[in-house]
Amino acid sequence: MLLNRREFAGLGAVARRRGPSARAPEPPSAKEPNLARILRTKKLRVAAFASEEPYWYKDASSGQWAGFCLTMARNLAAALGVEVAVSETEWADAVTDLHTGKIDLAYGPSPTAQRAMFADYANPLFSDTYAFIARRGFAAKSWDEINTAQTLVAVDTGSAGEETARRLAGNAAITGFKTREEALLAVQSGRDDCFPATVLLALAMLKKNPQLGELLVPTPHLRVAVCPAVPYDDDRRFRGVVDAWNEEHRGTGQIRASIMTTLAKLGIEPGDLPPDMSF
Repeated sequence: MLLNRREFAGLGAVARRRGPSARAPEPPSAKEPNLARILRTKKLRVAAFASEEPYWYKDASSGQWAGFCLTMARNLAAALGVEVAVSETEWADAVTDLHTGKIDLAYGPSPTAQRAMFADYANPLFSDTYAFIARRGFAAKSWDEINTAQTLVAVDTGSAGEETARRLAGNAAITGFKTREEALLAVQSGRDDCFPATVLLALAMLKKNPQLGELLVPTPHLRVAVCPAVPYDDDRRFRGVVDAWNEEHRGTGQIRASIMTTLAKLGIEPGDLPPDMSF
C-alpha cells in the first residue's frame, strides 16, 4: 500500500529538517495502520525491560534509560522524524502489549511460533548465545552434562531464563525464586549450580558482581535470535520499515558498533566475548 499524501508530506519534512507544523494533527482513521499512527503522533512507543544490561537498563547516576536497544530505537525514530516514548514492561507481558496496541516495538522476547501468532517478528538484528552463570567449580561443560537430574538450576520464576532452562535443560532440577537476585544468591552461595542467561546478559551481571560465579557457555553453542517485534496490521508497512532499517545498519556495521559501545560503558571488552560470537 502506498503512503497517503499526509504521511508522505510528514516524511518529506524529516528530509528537509523542517520545523513542526502549526496545524493540529488530524484525528486517526478507523483501524489506523501502525506507521500512519506513529507519523501522526510523532511517537514511537518502545518496550523497555529494567535491569537487562546491556540491552536495557537505567543509568545509576542519571536515572535515565540506557542500553543498545534504546540506541537502535532512537536511530529508527530519527529516521521517521519522531521521538521514542519508553514504556517499561515485563518480559512476560511484552507480546500482550504489542497485541493490544500498547506499544509499537519490542526488542524481545525471542520469537516462537506461539508468540508469532500475536506479534509480527521482523528479521533478526543479531544472535546472542545461551549461557549460564555457574558456581565456581561446577564441572559441567556441555548441554548433555547440564541436562541431568543432578544439576541444580536456579531461575527467577516467569523469566526468560526459566523458559530457557525448561526448554533446553528440562531434566535438571530447576528451582524457581521470586527474584533474580535470590536465584543468583543461590548460585553464589553454592546451593545451586547455575543460573541461565545469555552471554551478553551474563557478562554484564558478572562485571557488576564478579563474586556471582563464572561464565559458562555450554557446548554446542546455541544461539538466540534477537528480533524486533511489532503489532500486526493489514498493510505491514511499519514491519517493512523495521526490516529495512535492520538490513541497512547490519550491513554497515552500525548494529555491532551500538552493541560494542554499550558493552564498553559497562566495562566489557571485546576479549571477554566467546571467540566464535559475532554480530
